[in-house]
Amino acid sequence: MVDVEGYRPNVGIVLANAAGQVLWAKRVRMDAWQFPQGGIAAGETSEQAMYRELHEELGLRAADVRVLGATQGWLRYRLPPRFLRRGKLPLCIGQKQKWFALRLTASEDRVRFDAGEQPEFDQWRWVDAGLPMREVVSFKRDVYRAALEELSPLLA
Repeated sequence: MVDVEGYRPNVGIVLANAAGQVLWAKRVRMDAWQFPQGGIAAGETSEQAMYRELHEELGLRAADVRVLGATQGWLRYRLPPRFLRRGKLPLCIGQKQKWFALRLTASEDRVRFDAGEQPEFDQWRWVDAGLPMREVVSFKRDVYRAALEELSPLLA
């Protein structure tokens, strides 16, 4: 699903532990780390998409987390031209994201990557909240900064 401006609606998940560290996950067969995120399907609310992505990407259920809050509006990033799929219509130029802050309430050994059809991550670790802004791919950096600035007070 792509909106009239060319942005794909998406959710991002900042999952924190009791110490305020955040879950940082490595994409399968890549040296690229990011927060879990994924598209919002037609007819799905952003909260429903967040819980679906939480399960598909991390194997966690609603009972494993507590929602601390979400960003007020959409945060957008544009894809670099080399990532645009020009043969596919409508053309997706980037993503608009609603970000959620969650606290893991279950044991961390509940995190697993085989709950979805195809694992997107193969490793994860707890990191200080400032690290993702330095390590994430450059075109997502401003969105990460905005999301973390808004959600960080909830994570401490």
